[in-house]
Amino acid sequence: MTSQTDLYQQVILEHNKKPRNFGKPAHHTHAAEGFNPLCGDHLWVYLTIDSGADGSEIINEAAFEGSGCAICKASASMMTMALKGQTTTAAKTLFTEFQSLLKGELNPESQPHQLGKLKIFSGIWQYPARVKCAALAWHALNGALNNQKTVSTE
Repeated sequence: MTSQTDLYQQVILEHNKKPRNFGKPAHHTHAAEGFNPLCGDHLWVYLTIDSGADGSEIINEAAFEGSGCAICKASASMMTMALKGQTTTAAKTLFTEFQSLLKGELNPESQPHQLGKLKIFSGIWQYPARVKCAALAWHALNGALNNQKTVSTE
């Protein structure tokens, strides 16, 4: 195994075992349910979005709950960490970049991006059955930002 593969597996296992921002918050302004009918991954994404001083919309809190495979939970965990403090515009950019990364269209080593630690998922496109696992939380995020209550990977 390469050191990149080892790091990927370590990160996935750590976030699966101890997911960050896991649980339904007492208060949220936006939410969406995501479901992958092929594998059974099922989760909810919760956001607290407030107006910034400049009129922008700021994601002050991001959380998720539900059940899924290790990749699904790790992706959701890392996504919520990356979203806190971001504008909704930046969140939409992250969504687009992450989808491109999962499809193998974005090479984080040679192309500009805002993904930060999320680039750890860069090799997942090589495993088509796992792409939807990593993408589910992100589709739920996009649904929440667009006031859709339910989204699916299909």
